[in-house]
Amino acid sequence: MARKIIITCAVTGSVHTPSMSPYLPITPLQIADQAIEAAEAGAAVLHLHARNPEDGRPSFDPAVYRRFLPRIHAATDAVINITTGGSHTMTLDQRLAAAIDISAEMSSCNMGSMNFGFFPIAEKMKEFKYDWERPHLEGTRNAIFRNTFQDIEQVFERLGDVHGTRFEFECYDVGHLYNLKHFVDRGLVRGPIFLQFVLGILGGIGADPENLTYMKHVADKLFGDKYLWSVLGAGRSQMPLATQAALMGGNVRVGLEDSLAMSPGQLAKSNAEQVRKIRSILEALGFEIATPAEAREMLGLKGRDKVTLG
Repeated sequence: MARKIIITCAVTGSVHTPSMSPYLPITPLQIADQAIEAAEAGAAVLHLHARNPEDGRPSFDPAVYRRFLPRIHAATDAVINITTGGSHTMTLDQRLAAAIDISAEMSSCNMGSMNFGFFPIAEKMKEFKYDWERPHLEGTRNAIFRNTFQDIEQVFERLGDVHGTRFEFECYDVGHLYNLKHFVDRGLVRGPIFLQFVLGILGGIGADPENLTYMKHVADKLFGDKYLWSVLGAGRSQMPLATQAALMGGNVRVGLEDSLAMSPGQLAKSNAEQVRKIRSILEALGFEIATPAEAREMLGLKGRDKVTLG
């Protein structure tokens, strides 16, 4: 039988700003429409952030999430994965608020503090639509994306223990894998481990093919065959690294959070375009695309009926 591959689609994120692409979903209706279309295209998991509907800045407000999550939940059976990364400007309580509010089936969990720099983007931009955008980008020059051991413990306790939420463990560098192993050894991580190797963020490991191979090598050493994994290749590395990951036994993540492009010099007009592109590559290579039900079984999730969006 052909191997099943989970496609995750990260719909909007908090890095890219409205001036960078007219296709970046900002309003609740845009986020819902693009998420549903991405699921119809083959994404089994939808990784979701919220934005202020007025100006597109990152939002942590559960009320904003509830303006698009019920619509997605009603229209598709895709796994709803709520960020706990949020934005570097948010407190941990703010970053956890939406996932706790809906008792999320799945959430991201960032496995270490780091410099997370996207200020170079501001140097390439001539004009901004909103006055918050340039300071948001420039602010990462002197900001730390905080994920201390205590912060991570709080994510496990307040989401994993209380709500039965499973995690997409986002690992931006090799040391983050060792951080996760620490929590596994302490018994704080249970059930299937789902690693998301993140390559190409300034401050983390570079988006080189050999780095993906090395991340996989270290994960094998630490976790044996007791984990699943995926890859997030930032920017132009999205499709090449996703293809490499599939050939190495992994799963894939695409979406406008990670890259605004469809090909060099061409903006993606929707998240679904990227999902359809990676799906066509995977199927041409002989792989099958996991359904949401299959993804839930692979990841050991509690089920969509246990999410408080009904």
